[in-house]
Amino acid sequence: MSKVLAFFLFFVSSVLTAQELAVLKYQGGGDWYSNPTALPNLIAFCNNNIGTALSPNPETVEVGSVDIFQYPFLHMTGHGNVFFSDTDAENLRNYLRSGGFLHIDDNYGMKPYLTEELKKVFPNDALIELPKNHPIFNVAFKFPEGLPKIHEHDGKRPQAFGIFYENRLVLLFTFESDLGDGWEDEVVHNDPPHVREKALKMGANIIKYAFEH
Repeated sequence: MSKVLAFFLFFVSSVLTAQELAVLKYQGGGDWYSNPTALPNLIAFCNNNIGTALSPNPETVEVGSVDIFQYPFLHMTGHGNVFFSDTDAENLRNYLRSGGFLHIDDNYGMKPYLTEELKKVFPNDALIELPKNHPIFNVAFKFPEGLPKIHEHDGKRPQAFGIFYENRLVLLFTFESDLGDGWEDEVVHNDPPHVREKALKMGANIIKYAFEH
């Protein structure tokens, strides 16, 4: 697909479905479907707290499908293997360069696979850690220390990495935080209310930033 066609499809479809989000389905055997209640709960929180009007039921789209151009925001998660074919990588690159945004939340275990696959998407751009004062940490709710820690697994600090295209943040990778677990129904992980609230507020920041930049 040409860049011109990709941009046209993104523009038209975004006008039609500008308030819908989607979960990104990828190849490789990783559990792209994990945390099934996470995104619906985040959507409800955003609609109730930051004035969005998002569709309550996120769709599922495959990374190599032209359907990704219907959604201005894609969410991706999992614990394990990720694989992008050359077609997948080109499609995702066109989507991100055309105005789309991808949030990848490492549910612990996907980073070594993901970093390799992202080289196919942006071979000349590496993940860059975002500083604590980046606007994404205070656009709706304030996180002066940057990305919050939601689930503790191995004692490492949480980190937020990004890839930029023409000075626009097009991809956010949240690592050692596990935001999605904090978004899930309370009974899934038994997180206390203040931890879930922290996760949802950071998620709302990501949504608001992506839609406004």
